[in-house]
Amino acid sequence: MLVLTRKVGQSITIDDEIEVEIIESKGDKIKIGIKAPKRVSVHRTEVHKEIERQNQEALDHRGDIKMLLKKLRKD
Repeated sequence: MLVLTRKVGQSITIDDEIEVEIIESKGDKIKIGIKAPKRVSVHRTEVHKEIERQNQEALDHRGDIKMLLKKLRKD
Protein backbone atom coordinates (compact mmCIF):
# COMPACT_ATOMS: atom_id res chain seq x y z
CA MET A 1 0.00 0.00 0.00
CA LEU A 2 1.26 3.44 -0.91
CA VAL A 3 0.76 5.94 1.91
CA LEU A 4 0.81 9.65 1.05
CA THR A 5 0.39 12.81 3.08
CA ARG A 6 -1.76 15.51 1.48
CA LYS A 7 -3.18 18.83 2.66
CA VAL A 8 -6.56 20.36 1.86
CA GLY A 9 -6.56 21.43 -1.78
CA GLN A 10 -3.87 18.95 -2.75
CA SER A 11 -4.57 15.87 -4.84
CA ILE A 12 -3.15 12.68 -6.25
CA THR A 13 -3.50 11.32 -9.78
CA ILE A 14 -4.00 7.65 -10.56
CA ASP A 15 -3.17 6.27 -13.99
CA ASP A 16 -3.47 9.67 -15.74
CA GLU A 17 -7.29 9.43 -15.48
CA ILE A 18 -8.35 9.58 -11.85
CA GLU A 19 -7.79 12.52 -9.55
CA VAL A 20 -8.42 12.33 -5.80
CA GLU A 21 -8.48 15.71 -4.07
CA ILE A 22 -8.60 16.49 -0.36
CA ILE A 23 -11.55 18.87 -0.01
CA GLU A 24 -11.90 19.31 3.74
CA SER A 25 -10.46 18.07 7.02
CA LYS A 26 -12.36 18.25 10.32
CA GLY A 27 -11.07 16.35 13.34
CA ASP A 28 -10.62 12.70 12.41
CA LYS A 29 -12.63 12.96 9.16
CA ILE A 30 -11.67 14.12 5.72
CA LYS A 31 -13.79 14.89 2.69
CA ILE A 32 -12.39 13.82 -0.66
CA GLY A 33 -13.44 14.54 -4.22
CA ILE A 34 -12.87 12.03 -7.00
CA LYS A 35 -12.74 12.88 -10.71
CA ALA A 36 -12.86 9.78 -12.88
CA PRO A 37 -14.18 8.80 -16.31
CA LYS A 38 -17.81 7.62 -16.32
CA ARG A 39 -16.66 4.11 -17.26
CA VAL A 40 -14.81 3.83 -13.92
CA SER A 41 -16.95 2.71 -10.98
CA VAL A 42 -16.25 4.53 -7.73
CA HIS A 43 -17.85 3.17 -4.55
CA ARG A 44 -17.21 3.24 -0.82
CA THR A 45 -15.63 -0.10 0.16
CA GLU A 46 -18.70 -1.30 2.08
CA VAL A 47 -20.92 -0.61 -0.96
CA HIS A 48 -18.44 -2.34 -3.28
CA LYS A 49 -18.39 -5.43 -1.04
CA GLU A 50 -22.22 -5.55 -1.03
CA ILE A 51 -22.29 -5.32 -4.84
CA GLU A 52 -19.78 -8.18 -5.04
CA ARG A 53 -21.86 -10.25 -2.59
CA GLN A 54 -25.04 -9.70 -4.59
CA ASN A 55 -23.27 -10.53 -7.86
CA GLN A 56 -21.91 -13.75 -6.37
CA GLU A 57 -25.35 -14.65 -5.03
CA ALA A 58 -26.83 -14.11 -8.50
CA LEU A 59 -24.16 -16.37 -10.00
CA ASP A 60 -24.84 -19.03 -7.37
CA HIS A 61 -28.55 -19.04 -8.29
CA ARG A 62 -27.96 -18.97 -12.04
CA GLY A 63 -27.99 -22.78 -12.19
CA ASP A 64 -31.28 -22.89 -10.25
CA ILE A 65 -32.85 -20.48 -12.73
CA LYS A 66 -31.62 -22.52 -15.72
CA MET A 67 -33.13 -25.70 -14.24
CA LEU A 68 -36.42 -23.90 -13.57
CA LEU A 69 -36.56 -22.59 -17.14
CA LYS A 70 -35.89 -26.06 -18.55
CA LYS A 71 -38.67 -27.47 -16.37
CA LEU A 72 -41.09 -24.76 -17.48
CA ARG A 73 -40.29 -25.43 -21.14
CA LYS A 74 -41.08 -29.14 -20.69
CA ASP A 75 -44.48 -28.37 -19.12
